[in-house]
Amino acid sequence: MKATALRDLSDDELLQARDDIRKKLFDLRIKKGMGDASEQPLLLRMVRRDVARVETVVKQRGISG
Repeated sequence: MKATALRDLSDDELLQARDDIRKKLFDLRIKKGMGDASEQPLLLRMVRRDVARVETVVKQRGISG
């Protein structure tokens, strides 16, 4: 997800996107820990970066939640 697309979201939508992406990251880490080699290693990196992008926009707006 691009940062420009994140900036266009409302505060509630942004917080929901953050929760969704964090859950996806958690699920990927669980799969990796269980030895599921079918997941692409690059997918984990991309999701981590998406989390960072969302967190950056949340911090820039000063949203707490």
